[in-house]
Amino acid sequence: MTGKPNVPLPEGWDMLPGARGCTPQSCAFRDHFAELKELGVSHLFGLSTQSIEDQKEAAQRLHLPFSLLSDSACNLATALRLPTFEVEGRVFLKRLTMVLVGGHIEHVFYPVFPPDRSAGDVLTWLKSRCA
Repeated sequence: MTGKPNVPLPEGWDMLPGARGCTPQSCAFRDHFAELKELGVSHLFGLSTQSIEDQKEAAQRLHLPFSLLSDSACNLATALRLPTFEVEGRVFLKRLTMVLVGGHIEHVFYPVFPPDRSAGDVLTWLKSRCA
């Protein structure tokens, strides 16, 4: 969940394993976007169970060069059996990174920790594939 300025996060959010860090992870992919493109990444998306409106606001505020997609009904999460957790009656995705090639999941980074190094981990993996 990407929080909004001046809006409190759910109670105990920062203490939940894997909950904190969505914004640093998104910003890391923003900061490494050009390098990812150079290595052949043609599409990059973020995914969350937050609403489309929340995703648009976060993408604009964080100056993300990629879209944040909403799975608010958890259709993709259910179909792929993605790891989730619940807080205050809301379902959230646990942090992971998927690399898709030709419509197939090629690699999954899970768990993602620390979140601000996620993009760097993907870059390292992509470079090892090119070697």
